[in-house]
Amino acid sequence: IITLSDLECDYINARSCCSKLNKWVVPEVIGHAVVTVLMLISLHWFIFLLNLPVATWNIYRYIMVPSGNMGVFDPTEIHNRGQLKSHMKEAMIKLGFHLLCFFMYLYRLVSKIAAK
Repeated sequence: IITLSDLECDYINARSCCSKLNKWVVPEVIGHAVVTVLMLISLHWFIFLLNLPVATWNIYRYIMVPSGNMGVFDPTEIHNRGQLKSHMKEAMIKLGFHLLCFFMYLYRLVSKIAAK
């Protein structure tokens, strides 16, 4: 979010912004897919069903990158067609989702420890 807002305010150029953001796309996809599979294996159905759409969206976004682009975030297209605003909106939604998941996982951890 900070990197995208720096780009929006012209504190950083598009190429360095996109290279910073693109280096985290693959670890995000892998990490979220691993968490989703672990929730399936451990039979936490609600959390699995909560994570499944986000993991699917991350994989879809990574697969659908047009050939010739630098990655999910492309410096030549980030200012076109309101992509910067949509990337900011997506980042805010993901932040809210991860905060929700953090507190859900923390609650589950505390409740498991208190039950023992």
